[in-house]
Amino acid sequence: MPQYTTTDIRNISLVGHGGSGKTSLAEALLLHAGSIHQLGQVEKGNTVSDNTDEEKAHLHSLFSSVLNLNYQGKRINLIDTPGFADFQGQALASLAAVETAAVVISASAGIEQMARRMMQRAKELNLCRMIIINKMDAENVDLESLVEQIREAFGRECLPVNLPAQGRTAVIDCFTQNQGDSDLGPVADAHTQIIDQIVEVDEDLMALYLEQGEVKPEQLHQPFEKALREGHLVPICFVSARHHTSHDKSIGLEELLEAFVRLCPNPLEGNIPTFSKGTGDAKQAVPVAPDPAKPVVAHVFKVVNDRFGKMGVFRIHQGTIKKDTQLYVGANRKPTRIAHLYTMQGGQHTELDTGIAGDICAVIKVEEVHYDAILHEDAALGDLHFDRIKFPEPMYGLAIESKKRGDEQKIGDAMTKLVDEDPTFRVKRDSITHETVIHGLGELHLRVVLEKLKGRYGIEVDTRPPKIAYRETISIKAEGHHRHKKQTGGAGQFGEVYLRVEPLERGSGFEFVDDTFGGSIPNQFIPAVEKGVRQVLDLGAIAGYPLQDVRVSVYDGKYHPVDSKEVAFVTAGKRAFIDAIQKAKPVLLEPCVKIEVTVPNQYMGDITGDLSGKRGRIQGTDMIGHDTSVIKALVPLAEVSNYQNQLKSVTGGQGSYNMEFSHYDPVPGMIQQQIMAQYKPKVEED
Repeated sequence: MPQYTTTDIRNISLVGHGGSGKTSLAEALLLHAGSIHQLGQVEKGNTVSDNTDEEKAHLHSLFSSVLNLNYQGKRINLIDTPGFADFQGQALASLAAVETAAVVISASAGIEQMARRMMQRAKELNLCRMIIINKMDAENVDLESLVEQIREAFGRECLPVNLPAQGRTAVIDCFTQNQGDSDLGPVADAHTQIIDQIVEVDEDLMALYLEQGEVKPEQLHQPFEKALREGHLVPICFVSARHHTSHDKSIGLEELLEAFVRLCPNPLEGNIPTFSKGTGDAKQAVPVAPDPAKPVVAHVFKVVNDRFGKMGVFRIHQGTIKKDTQLYVGANRKPTRIAHLYTMQGGQHTELDTGIAGDICAVIKVEEVHYDAILHEDAALGDLHFDRIKFPEPMYGLAIESKKRGDEQKIGDAMTKLVDEDPTFRVKRDSITHETVIHGLGELHLRVVLEKLKGRYGIEVDTRPPKIAYRETISIKAEGHHRHKKQTGGAGQFGEVYLRVEPLERGSGFEFVDDTFGGSIPNQFIPAVEKGVRQVLDLGAIAGYPLQDVRVSVYDGKYHPVDSKEVAFVTAGKRAFIDAIQKAKPVLLEPCVKIEVTVPNQYMGDITGDLSGKRGRIQGTDMIGHDTSVIKALVPLAEVSNYQNQLKSVTGGQGSYNMEFSHYDPVPGMIQQQIMAQYKPKVEED
C-alpha cells in the first residue's frame, strides 16, 4: 500500500500559454521537494517533463507529462501540459484527472490566449482554479497592474494569497498574515480582501467575522474549500522558478508548495465529476465517490505508444486497484488482468503494488485500453462514460502519400496508434478526392505527428494541401441521347438510350427512373443503363467530382436481338447521361462551413473584414468575458482551408476558431471555369 491516503493527495494540472514557464516551474518544484537532485533546463532538453525526442528537438512541451512529489506527508500529482494552441488537446485531457487547474501566467508576457482559454475551460468543467504568476522578478514588470488586468479578465474573485516582498526576492503570506508591507502595498489590505471574499460563502462565519473583526485560520479551511469549489475565489500566487536577477535562487517555491498542501482540495474536497450510463432520454447519472472500499472506476486520460508498448494513464475515481486485479475495459465483456501497475515521473515508470482512489497510475501492454476508456469492476457498467471534456475540432488538413511503395499498411497501423494517443488528431480516407487526409489543430501539430511517424515507425510520407471535395449538379431539365454501335467481325455491340435529367432539391441525392414502355429497352438491360449512369455519377462530367441532386429518367431506346449486350447499354447509358448534363447548365458546388472565430475585441474589425473578403457571410457576434468576442460566419471551405496560419498572422496567435460542415453552394462562375479548365486535359487523356 502507498504511504499516503486519499485525503493526502493533491491533483493539479499546470496549464497556460507556451513560454509562461510551466515546465521550469515543475522542475524547480521537484527539486525543492527532493524528488530530483539536479535542475534540468528546457534549453538543454534535460527536464523531467520534456522527455520525448520530439520535445527535446523543439525545446518545448508537446505532450502532457505526469509528475509526482511528496511534501509534508502529502502526495502531489502534477501534470505539466503544453502551452501552444496546436497541442491544447493534451492540456484539456489532463483536466479530467485533477481537482485543481493552476493557470501559469508569465509576469513579463501578461495574460495570453491559452491562459484565457484554460481559465474558461476549467471554469466550465467546475474545477477549482488558481493563478500562478511566474517570473515575478523579471525586469520592468508592473505586478500591481498585472493583478488588476487578471481581475478584469477573469473576475474580481481573483485575489492574491501571497504577495511579492519589497525587492521581490521573497513572497509574503497574506492569507494568514495581516501585517507588513509588500511590493503591492500593505499586507493587511490584501488579507482583509481575501478574508472578506471567503466568509461570503458561510453566513455563520460572516456574522462572527463582522462581530469580532477577525477569524482564526482553522475556521477558514472549509469555507475556503467551498469558495474554491464554487468559483467564488481564485487564489493568486507569486513565484519565480528560475532566477532573472542577480540572486541565485528561485522565489516562492516553498510558499507555492504550502498553498498546494494547505489550500488546494484533496479528492474528497474537490467537485466530484459525474459519470453517466446510456444516451439521450435513457441517460442517467451514476454516482462515483473517491472511496477506496467501493468497486473500481477509473478513467483513462492519456495513452502513449512507445518502446515499452501501449501505456494507458488513468485517474482512479473510486476503489482500489492492486496487482492482478481483474478489470473490465469499457464495454468489453471479458475482464483484463492488471499484471503491473505504475506511477509516473515524466518518462520514468516505477512499479506499484496498489493504486488508491484519487491517485494517478498507469498500465502497460493492455491493448484494450484507449483514450477515454473506463476501467471498472462491475460488468453492468459496460456503457459507463465520462463526458466532461469537449475538444476543439481538428480542421487543419494535409493529404499524405507514402514515399515508399508497399508502406500503405504500415502507415495505416501507425496512424491508428497516433490517433489513439491524441484526441485532436484525425485520419480520413476521402472517397470523393481519393486522398488520405490527416487533420490536426494547426501546422505545428501535424508537423510533430509526421516527425513521430518517421522517428518511431520509420515511415516517410509526401504531403500536400488536400483537395476540396467539390460536387457537380445541374440547374435545368435537359435530354440526352447516345447510340452505341460496334462491329468486330463476329457478334457486334448495339444499344441506344434516350433519357432526360432534372435537378432535385439540394441534398436529395440521386434518383433513377425507368419510364420506358413497349419494350423499347428490354427489362434485362435497364440495370445496365443505370450502371452506366452511376459511373458518371461517381466520376463526374465537368470537373471530375461526384454528381448529386439529379433525377435521371430513361424514356426510350432501341436494341438489336443479336448484338445488344449489357456492355453496350452500359456505354450508351453513360454517354447519354453526359450528353444530357452538358445541356442542363451544369454547376459546380463547393462545401461551405459554419465557422466561429474567438478573438480579443481589438481584432473584431480585422476578422470580420477578412472573412467578408473570403466570400463569407457574417451571421453575428457574441461577447464572452470582458474583452473577447465570438464571430460567427458561413464561408466556403476553399477560402479557410488554411485559416489557422492566417488567423495566427492577424491576431498574433491570440485567436482560435472551430468550424463544421454546413451545406453545398454553387461556385462563382469564374472559379468554376478555372476548375473545369484544369480538368479538361484529363478528359482528353482518357
